Amino acid sequence: MFSEKIEKAFGLMEQSIQLLQRSLDTSFLDAYIENGENIIDAYQVRVLDGVPDEQTVQQLKTIYQQLQAIELDSEEIRRLSQLILLKGNKAEPLQANHQLTPDSIGFLFVFLIEQLYNTKQSLKVLDIATGMGNLLLTVLLNLKLANFNVQGFGVDIDDTLLAVSATNNEWTQASIQLFHQDGLQDLLIDPVDVTISDLPIGFYPNDEKAAGFDSAAEDGHSYAHHLLMEQAMKYVKPDGYGLFLIPTNILETEQSSFFKNWLQKNVYLQGMIQLPDELFKSVQSRKSILIVQNKGVQSEQAKEVLVAKLGSLKDPAKVTQFFQQFETWKSSNLK
Repeated sequence: MFSEKIEKAFGLMEQSIQLLQRSLDTSFLDAYIENGENIIDAYQVRVLDGVPDEQTVQQLKTIYQQLQAIELDSEEIRRLSQLILLKGNKAEPLQANHQLTPDSIGFLFVFLIEQLYNTKQSLKVLDIATGMGNLLLTVLLNLKLANFNVQGFGVDIDDTLLAVSATNNEWTQASIQLFHQDGLQDLLIDPVDVTISDLPIGFYPNDEKAAGFDSAAEDGHSYAHHLLMEQAMKYVKPDGYGLFLIPTNILETEQSSFFKNWLQKNVYLQGMIQLPDELFKSVQSRKSILIVQNKGVQSEQAKEVLVAKLGSLKDPAKVTQFFQQFETWKSSNLK
């Protein structure tokens, strides 16, 4: 259940975006970005060449006055933005690789990072395919609530998705630096402590670039999600972790041998957590969280690789059971 103030803010946000969408004759996402930028600019309505018109401007000012009076913390703003984006996606569906990562999965990433790191250390977190940024923002804001000193870095090639992420990051005042580029090109990012990503699934078209990766296919296009994992871990410190949302059948595909080649040469495969079937429409679309760790002085291959399946994210008892299973496994297998 969402609070009354979030429900009220949702209605006001929806009205303002619809007004901008009609006035600017633009897509939902572009109207969302425009609305967010107005809010960030002290709730001022931006007018260019007489657009939006004066009547719309006055309507927006009235809405913004009401919205500004609602006190929302950073996590409430993030949840509000997610609700609005989900509603917009129903009217203007996005391709599968551009969908928001659900909160239930984001909070699972938060739990895993809390277990793998401690609050005494500052954390730098990278998402190499951040999209609209809900996963990275969920992780950063909730780690901050857990008293971590955390900074984020996000990379994406899609400028519209990145603009959505930038808007939400600024509105929530999250410490996230974004890079507009192909995640498989050289990144101007210092080594981070942990990398996370809800990876886009598909083929990478640049075979010449892919050839420099251990996980590249010998012939034809390579899987982009294989290459992005390998690339992300290059920017993680020794002993640091990577947490990736990947297809559950990743070790069984026609390119799995190339992926296994990278795993064996470069990282420790520490665990795979299969997400509940209830989250996915088909067997083929099911996903898991892969846990890998860079080799280093403080790391070693787990005595027993974690292989777990979450029965449900809706049943608190089953979630608690998984948490206990993970904590038991960690104490027996990780340094």
